[in-house]
Amino acid sequence: MAQDHIRYDILAQDALRSVIRKVLSEVAVTGHLPGEHHFFITFLTNAPGVRISQHLKAKYAEQMTIVVQHQFWDLKVTESLFEIGLSFSDTPEKLVIPFNAIRGFYDPSVSFELEFDVPAAEEEDEDHSAEITAYPAAPEKAEDSGEEPVPPTGGDNNKGGSVVSLDSFRKKN
Repeated sequence: MAQDHIRYDILAQDALRSVIRKVLSEVAVTGHLPGEHHFFITFLTNAPGVRISQHLKAKYAEQMTIVVQHQFWDLKVTESLFEIGLSFSDTPEKLVIPFNAIRGFYDPSVSFELEFDVPAAEEEDEDHSAEITAYPAAPEKAEDSGEEPVPPTGGDNNKGGSVVSLDSFRKKN
C-alpha cells in the first residue's frame, strides 16, 4: 500500500476537533447549552498545555472526564484550547485544556461521539504545565432541603459537579 504523505488521518482529526471548538465557542457566547445538550470531555491530564490543580492532577494522573452541563463558568475558547471553571467537591477549579489533549467528546442527548488518537506526552512543557490552584471566590452552596437538587438552567452557577466514567454512557453491543 502507498504511503499517505498527505496524512488524511491527522486532517480528519483536526477537522473533528474544530467541531468541538465551534460548539464550545457558541456555548461561551451564550453562557449555557441549548436544550438538553451536555458534554462529556475526556482529556489526557499530562498532555502538553493542560493546566489543572495539583489536587486534580494527583487524583487523575493520566486522564480525566469532565461534564459540561449546568454547572460551569468562565468558559473561554481560543483556536488551540479552552478554559473552563468547574466545581469539584465544592471547590472551584479552573481547567485549561488544549484541543489536542482531548481523547473523547460525547453528547449523550443526541448520541454524538468523537474519539481521538492522542499520543501520550513524554515530557511536559514547563511553560504550559503551570499549576492552577483554584478560583479565588468559593461557589455558593445550595440550601439543604432534603430533596434532590434540580439542576440550574444557567451556565454561570457555581454548584458542585463530579467526574464520571464515560463508559457508563456508551452503547452496549
